[in-house]
Amino acid sequence: MSRIKTVPGFAVGFALGAAMLLANAAQAQSNYPNRPIRIIVPYPAGGIVDIVARAVTEQVGRDWKQTVVIEARPGGNSNIGTAAVARSEPDGYTWLVTGPAALVNPTLYKDAGWDPLKDLRCVSLAVWNQSVALVHPSMPASTIKEFVEIARKKPGELNFGNPGTGSSIDLSAQKLFQAANIKLTNVGYKGQPQALIDLMTNLMHLEIVSLELALPHIKAGSVKPLAVMTDKRVADLPDVPTIAEAGFPEATYVPWYGIYVQAGTPDAIVTKINDGINKALQNPDVQRQLSVANIPGKPMPLEDLATLMKADHEKLTKVIATSGTALQ
Repeated sequence: MSRIKTVPGFAVGFALGAAMLLANAAQAQSNYPNRPIRIIVPYPAGGIVDIVARAVTEQVGRDWKQTVVIEARPGGNSNIGTAAVARSEPDGYTWLVTGPAALVNPTLYKDAGWDPLKDLRCVSLAVWNQSVALVHPSMPASTIKEFVEIARKKPGELNFGNPGTGSSIDLSAQKLFQAANIKLTNVGYKGQPQALIDLMTNLMHLEIVSLELALPHIKAGSVKPLAVMTDKRVADLPDVPTIAEAGFPEATYVPWYGIYVQAGTPDAIVTKINDGINKALQNPDVQRQLSVANIPGKPMPLEDLATLMKADHEKLTKVIATSGTALQ
């Protein structure tokens, strides 16, 4: 005698509901993007990250025929905007454009609000940011080694204008100070422009400044370059040595600005975003915009981005730990 197995109605309903959810999720991924994409920049409008965000993501929007809304959300040394993306829906409609602070701020701040390796996924390397070490023209040093000799004789008496703890500039400076074994007094600023003004008026002794911001003032003679913080010389300053050529190879650091989404975003959407941004980075107009700002872009596959993100997280958190910067 055969037995007929009866399946309870709620079980059938649950199975059907689960199947519908999976189908809807698959359809959402295949239709992506079908609504505006929000780009969060955790810094004030008009800065280097904002320039990068607009140049790259607006081109992606044109390629996809989709609206891209760029939202500057500064505050908390970039923590507010970054945390908002880390806590956003993992649907690919909220992107973050930021620098190294996304990787190191949870080491600096107890309440940063995210874990970079658990809550964020890098979907593109937008640009490498070149920077240069500057002093006032009256400083009796024409090389980094000469500046270091002065600083060693006056520990803590010379000052450094810091545009943000954990920023790419701060990390570049800390690597230099550790490599050269010097101590400078840190003076905090809310960004590079004001710190650069104070250097030009001889209120600061050393600045490390993004190349696109520094170049006009170098050419005008209002600041003096000592070394570029890059692995090779830059075309705009052919006579200025790299930091390695200047005698401190350990201080070589070229920060990068990445584009991130919430870590739980489906692989299919992440792949499409990565493809879209890599295509935009090869667009002649985007390349022109980035070359004017001396911030070259570089398309990269997802696996290389994951490796870079993990390696920089480990390297930069060690820099923070060695610098003695306490959790705030």
